[in-house]
Amino acid sequence: MKIVVLKFGGTSVGTTKKIKKIAEIIADYKKKNYKVIVISSAMSGVTNELIKKSCEISDNFSDSEYDVLVSSGEQIACSLIAGRLIHKGYKSRSWLSWQVPITTLGEHKNSRINQINKNNIIKYLRKGGIPIITGFQGVNNENRITTIGRGGSDASAIMVAKFFKADRCIIYTDVEGVYTTDPNKLKYAKKIKVISYEEMLEMASLGAKVMQPVSIQDARLNRIDIEVKSSFIKKSGTLITKRTNIINNKIITGISSTQNDSKVSLIGVKDKPGVAASIFKPLSKNSINVDMVVQNISANGKETDLTFTIKTEDLNKTKKIIQENKNISYRKLIFERGVSKISIIGVGMITTPGVTFRMFQTLANKKINIQVISTSEIKISVLIDKKSTKKAIIALHKEFKLDKKNEHKTF
Repeated sequence: MKIVVLKFGGTSVGTTKKIKKIAEIIADYKKKNYKVIVISSAMSGVTNELIKKSCEISDNFSDSEYDVLVSSGEQIACSLIAGRLIHKGYKSRSWLSWQVPITTLGEHKNSRINQINKNNIIKYLRKGGIPIITGFQGVNNENRITTIGRGGSDASAIMVAKFFKADRCIIYTDVEGVYTTDPNKLKYAKKIKVISYEEMLEMASLGAKVMQPVSIQDARLNRIDIEVKSSFIKKSGTLITKRTNIINNKIITGISSTQNDSKVSLIGVKDKPGVAASIFKPLSKNSINVDMVVQNISANGKETDLTFTIKTEDLNKTKKIIQENKNISYRKLIFERGVSKISIIGVGMITTPGVTFRMFQTLANKKINIQVISTSEIKISVLIDKKSTKKAIIALHKEFKLDKKNEHKTF
């Protein structure tokens, strides 16, 4: 049985006109003799509207009822897709997560798919049916609806592809694929034909909004190749696959940037074992994600300056937590909002010397000051003044020749 999993994002099903368009895409795969399984997000804006309603009802809305509420958006979209396919003469129906069932583990609002019962869907496929399955959700061992986090429909598609051993898993969205950098910020950005899981994971974690990091991680762990394509333009997209499938003669694959980071600096912290843990433990308990961290020890070894970055939305909460923390002492606390993290990503830097120098020299030539540095095997990130973000992206894009014809190839 040749199975293809098609996932459609919120913008792809945003209006009834768009739903009619994606019904044509689904029909095309059916005509190519694929057994088609469709995963759909809610129509764009619907989930946010439902969340808004929950906030109007209570500032401490029940997590379990939150999942029941927001999961209804996918139900609407799936019904409309199935209805259109039926109108076109195809056998189709919507499947809610509990009807499959798709079982999950973990807490409400952030569970993970654990098991998918294939029997009913397989029977339906063999009868020529096109199942339209709600993404973003499942059912737990107490028979309650759970959701798997924002962007979770991608994760739903990947896990469906895994359990059904699909030949292809295609994520349809409002862009043509993954780009070397945000095409809205740089008109010279080019579409990447093929990218490794590791590179895509870094880009998603560092600000690229095409897919959620958890979905990429699921694909990587389960070795599911993903194609990212546009719902609106008939063009090839981007293939996300394992590193060994890629012949890559580029050092850097892409550049990402963030716009909502803030910098926190504690000056003159008394240096003693466990001081960093004392600072970061209460932040972690309050679900505040700490990103870039740099520590400078004084010459006498008695004090340290500690700088780290967080999301700007967590700034006020972070300030309060640190000021109320009796386990640390410091001379000065500094907060800075107007910063941006610029990152270059590429597996090619593993075997290529001088990448760090080239990045730093390029920024220096543009008079851009580097405030914080963070590195991994395939990524270098720097924190700079937010006003210099576009200038930095343009310069680095040119330095690493990303604005020329993409030279990625696949076997």
